[in-house]
Amino acid sequence: MLTLTNVQIMYDRAIEAVRDVSLTVRPGQIVALLGSNGAGKSTILKSISNVLYPEEGEVLHGEIRIGEEDALALSADDIVRRGIVHVPEGRRLFPLMTVEENLRMGGYLHGRAAVAERLERVYALFPRLKERRAYVAGYLSGGEQQMAAVGRALIAGPKLLMLDEPSLGLAPQIIDTIFETIVSLNRDEGMAILLVEQNAALALKVADYGYVVENGRVVLDGPAERISQNEDVKEFYLGFTEGGARKSFRDIKHYKRRKRWLS
Repeated sequence: MLTLTNVQIMYDRAIEAVRDVSLTVRPGQIVALLGSNGAGKSTILKSISNVLYPEEGEVLHGEIRIGEEDALALSADDIVRRGIVHVPEGRRLFPLMTVEENLRMGGYLHGRAAVAERLERVYALFPRLKERRAYVAGYLSGGEQQMAAVGRALIAGPKLLMLDEPSLGLAPQIIDTIFETIVSLNRDEGMAILLVEQNAALALKVADYGYVVENGRVVLDGPAERISQNEDVKEFYLGFTEGGARKSFRDIKHYKRRKRWLS
């Protein structure tokens, strides 16, 4: 479905954000992309969506393929037409438009009948949005905005849904709702998910496969269950010592000095 091979991404041809990253998302798979702030995760998603240009970012080397097609030769709207839809970090709603107007914007490539059908599907997934359909989006809570951002993406009819930090800044109950929806879309509709998430425990719980990104490169990958049992991941991302005890934040924040996979 989606393959990145030895991708290098530069900003303004001066700052290397991603170095030789290779990853694969297969049909019906949930893939977690893990890493700390600044690791290059969001840049990878932007490169797939072909929206690096506003920030003077560019893929200098490597390949991004959607099936057999060269994704780098496609425009951003062509990427959406191929069924790859991106929910960016920060939600990026149109704040002066209503909830329903925001949702309908996700269907600009589709006919009215398809949009109407998908709109009812989104309201079934997120009943709160139906209650708030006439509200101005800028006045929604953070959780409601995240639901609207995911809902807008679903209106586009994705085969692969890319989510950038869907749990960021949300209350635990809302996070549970978002992740239950992710699992439901994958299980019931076979939708592939590429999930960028700092909450490693939550991401690995729902994922089939995972990649750990540090300093712009993949340092570890494998089945999610195996990654969650990796001692480095348990220590540096899940916050446990090798004996299973919870580590303090003071211990965790100095982890870069001792990462065995970077030695």
